[in-house]
Amino acid sequence: MKKLVIFDLDGTLAESKSSLDAEMSALLQDLLKRVKVAVISGGDWPQFEKQLLANFPVNGLLDNLSILPTCGTKFYKYANGWEKIYAENLSIKEKEKIIHALKEASSTVDFKIGKTWGEVIEDRGSQITFSALGQNAPLEKKKTWDPDFAKRKKIKAILDQRIPEFSIRMGGTTSVDVTKPGIDKAYGINKLKDILGIELSEMIFIGDALFPGGNDYPVKQTGVVSISVRDPHEAKRIIETINACL
Repeated sequence: MKKLVIFDLDGTLAESKSSLDAEMSALLQDLLKRVKVAVISGGDWPQFEKQLLANFPVNGLLDNLSILPTCGTKFYKYANGWEKIYAENLSIKEKEKIIHALKEASSTVDFKIGKTWGEVIEDRGSQITFSALGQNAPLEKKKTWDPDFAKRKKIKAILDQRIPEFSIRMGGTTSVDVTKPGIDKAYGINKLKDILGIELSEMIFIGDALFPGGNDYPVKQTGVVSISVRDPHEAKRIIETINACL
């Protein structure tokens, strides 16, 4: 019997930087009546508020929901309001080194990024995120820029050489996430185990970047049952199946 269902956000529950639609919100609320749910993604807390929580009524179901922003480097639980349990923040020197490496890597690869919308390199406290087209790029532009992750794999290969002491993962549609070594989604999964008292064998994870180098891949390495999806439409069908089985 599974006790916890864990989701990625962008590309799994919702399109990149977009809010949950009404169908997904209803499916998740139905799921929360049956089991505990966690959402772990590369976005920071404000992004979760906008994409996820704005679509949930404030009721007793929120007690069953855990939020892990920035690839599990932060953890929030609800108790008459959202409370931050921890944040594995980077130091100033670590941030400076990562940002410098990201600028070098993105200028070294053999493709042109062209126009950008908003911040390209964002300091999320516990994570530095590179978004090739900027944080506010139109979804249609983001979807076509690197659908097979080939461009970001080149950036990651350079970063692996220049800052090997950090965890570097690809996620979303145009992003590369950098965190402290070992502080990634696997770290978040083990925190869920400790804080909620739920064994790894009692969890299911659903995400769209479970391939090596993807920011969901560390979850797969923990041994948690992991289901790969292409988009929110596939995720909806899986949630329907889980709800029917519980």
